[in-house]
Formats: sequence, C-alpha cells, structure tokens
Amino acid sequence: MAHQKPHLPTKTCPVCGRPFSWRKKWARDWPQVRYCSERCRRNTVV
Repeated sequence: MAHQKPHLPTKTCPVCGRPFSWRKKWARDWPQVRYCSERCRRNTVV
C-alpha cells in the first residue's frame, strides 16, 4: 500500500497559483516559504 500524507499543511504559490505541500527541507522555514519552486521564485515580478 502506498504511503499517503494527508495531514501536511499546504500553501498556494503566488506566481503559478498551484498548491504545494510542506516538505521536510522547509521544516525550519515553513512560515517564510512563499514559492513552490526555485523557478517561481526567480519569476517574481518586483
């Protein structure tokens, strides 16, 4: 049986509009995470 992670928090990326889930590498910085990927972070309009 596949392992499912139904209780992870999610956010919506402001660039692409897609939802993304918590990742272990973001554990310490989850409140500051805004983008789903490095590509979206680079494509922000400032």
